[in-house]
Amino acid sequence: MSNKQASTQNFVPVRDIKDNVAILKNGQLNMVLLASSVNFALKSLDEQAAILAQFQSFLNTLDFSVQFYVQSRKLNIKPYIEKLRARESEQYNDLMSIQLREYIQFVQAFTSEVNIMSKNFFVVVPYTPVAANLQSGIPDFFGKKKTYFDDKNFAEHKSQLEQRVLLVEQGLSRIGVRSIVLESEELVELFYHTFNPGDIEGEAPNSK
Repeated sequence: MSNKQASTQNFVPVRDIKDNVAILKNGQLNMVLLASSVNFALKSLDEQAAILAQFQSFLNTLDFSVQFYVQSRKLNIKPYIEKLRARESEQYNDLMSIQLREYIQFVQAFTSEVNIMSKNFFVVVPYTPVAANLQSGIPDFFGKKKTYFDDKNFAEHKSQLEQRVLLVEQGLSRIGVRSIVLESEELVELFYHTFNPGDIEGEAPNSK
């Protein structure tokens, strides 16, 4: 490994991604939810007030911190253009073929002049195992908490984290926000594009 690669990796806080869990170098475990959006502006005043009240109630039920992360990326239209070109080659109608070709040219010209952004909403749910005091057998509440992570206890730590994720999912559902847990490959893609914002190849995961 070159010195440049080693120095770059020092700035990446992720130690490993395992079984849909991002394990940070400090021992913290994170699961990431991809959340749908709510068109708040189109709601009536009463509906907006109800959503805000429900969201406040949801936050008050949490006894742990969560992070809301919004990622804006330049839209990669290459897969869309390739799909259109495949459709063009399948056309038997000359007029439809010409219209598709002109549409492709229009889309390419338009996106070259205007940055079209895609926006995704994520909720990061953390869980940090804390080292136990070997003398008292209880967490070190009076001194500095030491993060503890052992691969042998991964299943136990993940179970604790999943309970938090379920609580967050239920809270979001009550305000009309759908959410799904990112799988390992999607986490890799998310972190890659976070640390490589200039690379627009590939699609960020989308909620359905």
